[in-house]
Amino acid sequence: MADPELQLVAGRIRSFPDFPVPGVLFRDISPLLKDPDSFRASISLLANHLKKTHGGKIDYIVGLDSRGFLFGPSLAQELGLGCVLIRKRGKLPGPTVSASYTLEYGKAELEIQRDALEPGQKVVVVDDLLATGGTMRAACELLGQLQAEVLECVSLVELTSLKGREKLTPVPFFSLLQFE
Repeated sequence: MADPELQLVAGRIRSFPDFPVPGVLFRDISPLLKDPDSFRASISLLANHLKKTHGGKIDYIVGLDSRGFLFGPSLAQELGLGCVLIRKRGKLPGPTVSASYTLEYGKAELEIQRDALEPGQKVVVVDDLLATGGTMRAACELLGQLQAEVLECVSLVELTSLKGREKLTPVPFFSLLQFE
């Protein structure tokens, strides 16, 4: 990891063993959010990746409830784009479309406002962390209902041992940091 910006970001992710349950190593982004330099670096690195990969072809950044809301608007601003939100069920006014997905402990639903995107608009989905991939997969399905084109999904952290990126195929996935 030679990039000083990436080192700065990585240095602000801390680990908590056995949280929220025994056997889980929780990756905490709170120190990154607390430090303006490392947060700015994380946005810059994600934006540079998207510029290099997609140029000016992105119409919107889509932030996922809830920590994707921390990165989505800042990333959109850095790229000169708008940000669209995907929320948990019951949090958005007006007509919505929804998609359900499976969690370790049950089911959940995501929603987006029906008029958030026009058919054919190109989007990138952002969240703080990719674990099992269920939430991001549901977001891609939801965006498909609106006939948006998902160019890529991105996250700050990826837990590689959970193989979440496999659930996203054929949508490309990028993460700044990977942990086992």
